[in-house]
Amino acid sequence: MTSPAPRTWFVTGASRGLGADIVRAVLAAGDRVVATARNRQTLVETLGPDADNLLSLALDVTRPDQVQAAVDAAQARFGRIDVLVNNAGYGHLSVFEESTAQDAQAQYDTNVFGLMHVTRAVLPIMRAQRSGRIFNIASVGGIVGGESGTLYCASKFAVEGFSESLAGEVRRFGVHVTVVEPGFFRTDFLEATSVRHGSHPIADYAQVAADLKAFYDARSRNQAGDPARLGQALVTLANAERPPVRWCAGTDALAMVQAKIDSLQGELDAWRDLSASTDGDFEFRPEAETTTAWR
Repeated sequence: MTSPAPRTWFVTGASRGLGADIVRAVLAAGDRVVATARNRQTLVETLGPDADNLLSLALDVTRPDQVQAAVDAAQARFGRIDVLVNNAGYGHLSVFEESTAQDAQAQYDTNVFGLMHVTRAVLPIMRAQRSGRIFNIASVGGIVGGESGTLYCASKFAVEGFSESLAGEVRRFGVHVTVVEPGFFRTDFLEATSVRHGSHPIADYAQVAADLKAFYDARSRNQAGDPARLGQALVTLANAERPPVRWCAGTDALAMVQAKIDSLQGELDAWRDLSASTDGDFEFRPEAETTTAWR
């Protein structure tokens, strides 16, 4: 029996953290990887030199011209892209009033619009192939909001909505989209080299800001999640015949998502009568509720 041909993965934000461990897991599984990051040299230092199964490319996901050039280079080298991992991103963690409009724009430019730029460039290849897998790395903060997460969680909630909607659009072409919701993983996400905080302190928020920063500082390098195991899990999901649209990673994420489900159910039940009372007395076509538009 002949072994299946290796797949080609395209991974953004691959020079460190989750991205680097995803690349290592993919290579260990026998597949090929196009690894990208803003600085190509950091990729070489982390993953080693280019090889038959590895191509490292400089890519700033906020630059559509660089995105298209990287995708073109990947296709020229390997002929196809089978799995896209949109991992590039960072966290801006501060109370909303201590952030600026520029902070919000920068958070969305990378976490949301950058992800869209890469997806837009890769989808025509997958559509032509009539096959593909897209993993959009969101966060448990994309389904559960919290203090200091106004910008970060907002960007990850956007990734959730984008991913769920896109999944319905491209499923007909054999392309599956999964939004990944990691909890706290042992990376440098919470360290000064990655995380950003508000630059406009306000006295009324001084204590809560200090408490939140202390919490994150204490959690850094003390997370339960193992990035190597998340990488291996993505390989498993890439092999699944029917991968999930949403997948959370880590026991902490499981607990937070379950609590959110319970909270939503409680509020839905508590206010069900008022919610239902807003329907009009006029006739309507209930079959509209069964269309694919909002499933």
